[in-house]
Amino acid sequence: MYNSIREECGVFGVYSKTPTAVANSVFYGLYALQHRGQESCGIVVNDCGVFSYHKGLGLVNEVFNSENLSKLPQGKIAIGHVRYSTTGNLTASNAQPIVVRHVKGPMAIAHNGNLINALQLRREYELKGAIFHSTSDTEVIAYAMTEARITSGSIEKALETAMGKIRGAYSLVIMSAKKLIAARDPDGFRPLCIGTLPDGGYVVASESCALDSVGAEFLRDVLPGEIIVINDNGLTSIRTHCGKKGTMCVFEFVYFARPDSVIDGFSVHQARIKAGEFLWQEHPVDADIVIGVPDSGLDAALGFAHASGIPYGVGFIKNRYVGRTFIQPAQGMRENSVRIKLNVIKKVVEGKRVVLVDDSIVRGTTSGRIVDLIRNAGAKEVHMRISSPPFISPCYFGTDIDSKDKLIACKMSTSEIAKHIGADTLGYLSAENVVRIAEEAGTGFCRGCFTGEYPIEVPDEMPKDKFEQKLVE
Repeated sequence: MYNSIREECGVFGVYSKTPTAVANSVFYGLYALQHRGQESCGIVVNDCGVFSYHKGLGLVNEVFNSENLSKLPQGKIAIGHVRYSTTGNLTASNAQPIVVRHVKGPMAIAHNGNLINALQLRREYELKGAIFHSTSDTEVIAYAMTEARITSGSIEKALETAMGKIRGAYSLVIMSAKKLIAARDPDGFRPLCIGTLPDGGYVVASESCALDSVGAEFLRDVLPGEIIVINDNGLTSIRTHCGKKGTMCVFEFVYFARPDSVIDGFSVHQARIKAGEFLWQEHPVDADIVIGVPDSGLDAALGFAHASGIPYGVGFIKNRYVGRTFIQPAQGMRENSVRIKLNVIKKVVEGKRVVLVDDSIVRGTTSGRIVDLIRNAGAKEVHMRISSPPFISPCYFGTDIDSKDKLIACKMSTSEIAKHIGADTLGYLSAENVVRIAEEAGTGFCRGCFTGEYPIEVPDEMPKDKFEQKLVE
């Protein structure tokens, strides 16, 4: 996708039966999850209760190398994180995992998601004397746990208590001196799964593709509201906060997750194929070829081609050495990145009526650039098809859709957007069918950014904006 939407974050944790180079395993896991966050990353290793870590700004292969990985000790437990900033600015202090020193022992925590009551809780803890070192809502979770840990008999009990206070989206990996803990919010907004290692150990990760990268076998998804505790005695489950079916962010299937992942029992690749099939049913068109915008538009384009009988073609060559366009700070630089990152295969589209499939349109500027590329390569017609509905509302749960004034669908009709981006026609997947692309999955879906209706009560204003504004005053 070539516009300003950003992914959430990715979390990874490993528990080995014997001390080994667990930092290397986490490195490979984070590399597999790089698509979920490209601003910062970090790894914390537990060596007999002593925590060592390395983290910083940049991609996994920029922050880590053989030298600093070798300086991390061997151990049985380690966790890692790749991040982009949903709540908290892009600074080294916000890089995760967060390490906390507590009277009952050290704790490291990594978080994927976004709390909607972060500001309220932060003020509460500051009035009690808490000192925060970052502007990330993950540190709020850490304080909620450390407060509960004073009276709790165990770290998992402290987390169980904290989950009664924090609200919003969170998939967590947490490490104590002797335990690896994973938890998912009661609504299951973000994915989290468990795998088993050949030595009898365990891995937890945001997506199943990360399990494959370290040779782990998929065991199951963490249930909405579930706490998983892993130690020398094996794996135990705490289900005090379970009971809801879950409302997974449907955009995980549309765009965020890697196509080779399986989330809540359903293939992301297959979901995108179905999205393309639904697109053809809703917005048929006479055309000569179907092409997709790499990478998340490719599977939907394939589904559109299969359903329509229109030939599928590879219309773009992607430069794999350029990062996603959203990491460029200025709109002009984002636009230049599109030209650098994509090149059209002229012979594929020249003189043809082209169906161009992408996953979404946010501001419209980047989509217009892509349509221009196809036009300039000689396409006779360009029919844009989008495998998600129009964005009309903010996301409160970890996706960077934070104000309506940035959303083109809040300013223009579909026909006006088509004209604005230079397409002959434009068709979006409906809000009704977007939740059907993975209807066999064992979960419900949140589609609030498409409908303005959310599975839980949300604030009157974006908590992210207020959180960051208040912290810099």
